[in-house]
Amino acid sequence: MNTQVNKIILAPMEGVADALMRKLLTDINHFDLCITEFVRIIDSLLPERVFYKLCPELHNNGYTESKTPVRVQLLGQEPNYLAENAVQAIELGSHGIDLNFGCPAKAVNKSRGGAVLLKTPEDIYRIVSTVKSSLSSEDILSAKIRLGFDDASLFDEIVSAIASANADQLTIHARTKVDGYRPPAYWHHIGSLEKKYDLELIANGEIWSAEDAKNCIKEAKTSNLMLGRGALSLPNLANVIKGHERAMPWIDMADLLRRYANLELQGDKSYYFSSRMKQWLRYLKRQYPQAEALFFAIKTMKSKEDILAKINEQQ
Repeated sequence: MNTQVNKIILAPMEGVADALMRKLLTDINHFDLCITEFVRIIDSLLPERVFYKLCPELHNNGYTESKTPVRVQLLGQEPNYLAENAVQAIELGSHGIDLNFGCPAKAVNKSRGGAVLLKTPEDIYRIVSTVKSSLSSEDILSAKIRLGFDDASLFDEIVSAIASANADQLTIHARTKVDGYRPPAYWHHIGSLEKKYDLELIANGEIWSAEDAKNCIKEAKTSNLMLGRGALSLPNLANVIKGHERAMPWIDMADLLRRYANLELQGDKSYYFSSRMKQWLRYLKRQYPQAEALFFAIKTMKSKEDILAKINEQQ
């Protein structure tokens, strides 16, 4: 079969892929779409400022500075409130709506959000159906799921519920909630859906390289991919997969780290600069031994100036 990639989407990584990271990664890659971190919906229509804070790209008609469209993701369990907030997000400029049925966080699952809904496909159907009916026919509604909660026994039923509720796109993280982020990803489960449902499928999980992407496309039988941790480990991974570039050398990576550091220190999250830089280096060390050395060099540092000085030494 054809293993040429079609769409590449930047994943909604909670606490990681915020507006600054979306800016950096879309500036250097040709992503087709970004999904935001989730907006938690409980029992109210949220004020506009909540959406603007999480997705400042809404001030730019829903695009990053490099013109990559951004889609707001919602997480919750109450169909009507999710629908109300979906309409508001669209009105503010979101390029469609994404619904989160995959978050494995215990706190989220305990309050009946995220992956716990995979146990009850009928609830997923009600949510997707209600949100879809609240949107215009031009608005894209997507959902993100895992293969199941404890196992994949309900996988086909979950996908059937989403398709029956008339969602347009479905991203599948090819692991269960219980699997967490442990390798491998079971892409063949996605492939088992080929031609069964009228849904655009997007495969997600364990895509760290162009070779992984090729194998995923072959097993999942879809040429649409979502990149998460792989895009943090190799920041130009999307372009590498598309065949536009080779893996970014460390000298360019060091420049990107300096750019990230300076932007982070100017932003409203500068208080977290130290922890956020160390977090990114943990991902980068998979691809770059220099990132591991830098991580240990700044591991015990608290001063922003000292950390920035170490980053500026990189070449």
